Amino acid sequence: MGLVGHQGVGRIMLWQCVLGSIVVLCSLIVGSQCAAFNDFFYPSWALDHVMYEGEMLKLKLDNTSGAGFASKSTYIFGKVNVQIKLVPGDSAGTVTAFYMSSQGAQHDEFDFEFLGNTSGEPYAVQTNVYSKGVGKREQRNFLWFDPTVDFHSYSFLWNRQQVVFFVDDVPIRVFGNNEKLGVPYPQTQPMGVYSSIWNADDWATQGGLVKTDWTHAPFVSTYKNFSIDACESSSNTSCSSWWDQPAYSSLDAKQRLKLKWVQEKYMTYDYCKDSARFPTPPAECA
Repeated sequence: MGLVGHQGVGRIMLWQCVLGSIVVLCSLIVGSQCAAFNDFFYPSWALDHVMYEGEMLKLKLDNTSGAGFASKSTYIFGKVNVQIKLVPGDSAGTVTAFYMSSQGAQHDEFDFEFLGNTSGEPYAVQTNVYSKGVGKREQRNFLWFDPTVDFHSYSFLWNRQQVVFFVDDVPIRVFGNNEKLGVPYPQTQPMGVYSSIWNADDWATQGGLVKTDWTHAPFVSTYKNFSIDACESSSNTSCSSWWDQPAYSSLDAKQRLKLKWVQEKYMTYDYCKDSARFPTPPAECA
């Protein structure tokens, strides 16, 4: 990933509702306490850098390690959402990633990568899409708010027609099914849900010119309100739900206007317009 040459006062109840092969990960907060998310996710590395505080989960990066978590199940089609409060202050060189991915050399993947910055500068989010192992589809946008002050929602909507990246229900990117143009589309490989924080000061901030200042460590990203409404791949029956309805095969008029607003005001890089990297534009960009 990357644009480079890459509990008691209250509780939360989590339950898994199986309707056919549709799995809905639900959360109901009662009072101010939150149960661990361990029924559905697990810390995937650096367990001592994964912290639980009430309803929140925190991932920590210092000069010894970053941290990450992953879902126990994999999914194919649906919607995945989490609320994140990003690393505050001088976060230059750090990356907080929220993504879905399958496994193997021919993997599919959807990425949010939040690129750390020096204090006072706007946060950038880089998105990418891999299909059959091919990525290099980076887009970058500044965010229109300070994502370190409060929680904001980040979501993937994935069906047979499109993948939509949402920030607070505002679409910031659409990757459509262009198989008729010979562009592989992610629709056969179940994907897990992941997040991590790591040091990427070789490229993340101003192309690697600004390095991580470890005197500001630890760098912490904070999570809550995980939601997965998707088809669990372990089911042996076919799966369809609201995301297969015609209304979700493309953006509606209001969503298209929001996407245009983001692209015109906040987009800073689009691989489709990078003629140095792609003298012949990728087929999906035509």
